[in-house]
Amino acid sequence: MKVVVAGGSGFLGSALSRSLVADGHNVIILSRSVTSRGPAQPRYVAWNGRTLDDWTAEIDGSDAVVNFSGESVASTRWTEQRKHVLRASRIEPTAALVAAMRAAEHRPEVLVNISGVGYYGDRGEQPVTEESPPGADFLAHLVVDWEAAAHPATDLGIRVVLPRLGLVLGREGALPLLAMPFRFWVGGPIGSGRQWVPWVHLDDVVSLLRFALECTDAAGPMNIVAPEPARNAQLAAAIGRALGRPSWIKVPSVAVRLLLGERALPALTGQLVIPSVAERLGYAFQRPSLLPSVRDALLTS
Repeated sequence: MKVVVAGGSGFLGSALSRSLVADGHNVIILSRSVTSRGPAQPRYVAWNGRTLDDWTAEIDGSDAVVNFSGESVASTRWTEQRKHVLRASRIEPTAALVAAMRAAEHRPEVLVNISGVGYYGDRGEQPVTEESPPGADFLAHLVVDWEAAAHPATDLGIRVVLPRLGLVLGREGALPLLAMPFRFWVGGPIGSGRQWVPWVHLDDVVSLLRFALECTDAAGPMNIVAPEPARNAQLAAAIGRALGRPSWIKVPSVAVRLLLGERALPALTGQLVIPSVAERLGYAFQRPSLLPSVRDALLTS
């Protein structure tokens, strides 16, 4: 299978690419940051994320496209300028990929367009599934528009899957940053600690993305979260236990808001997200439990 991975040089894209290459698939990574790494797999092709350039030929004849494009929502405060960057870095590359598929003589069978549980906004104690409506905050609007940019691919006869990812537990990404205060003996819950955290281990992210590529019944939104929900205080306790550190020093909500501004909202509010589609399609989670998942992500080299 030939798989084109847009924005695939990051944490998640690299993990998926390694898994696909290990099983003998032909993987092409479209990346702004890498121009070439020779003929070995995966093969890297430079792109600017907006226009059709030379990499259009890679879409033609591919079996699948996975789109990870997008600047990190957690790297800095959400100024108006930053919000524009977050939108453009997702919507423009997605639209360019769909345009390349439209121009291709031999189109891919599936587009897996990475999305996020930010789609649901603040839901408190209300369980949410893929059928739940979107929220009303900036992140929810961002995800709605991001997914909408991928929808025209369905008119081309391409199966579109929209994986909505939760907090990914891995040796990179957000978890090492969350764990840093614990390493200095000052870790604990954020705010009340009662807010739900939709988490998932990296192993299940990779496995579910491959499931989305291969399962022809998978289409539309798919929540990529663990089946055992956890609150923020439970996540803090798991990090503390994994590192042998206390986990009782709370971070006040007001301090988080002062530090992060509007970006504090996802950390202080909750989403009880249920992986209904994955479970209905028969996916068996590899790492369903929080503490073993945190231990593996933090302690496995």
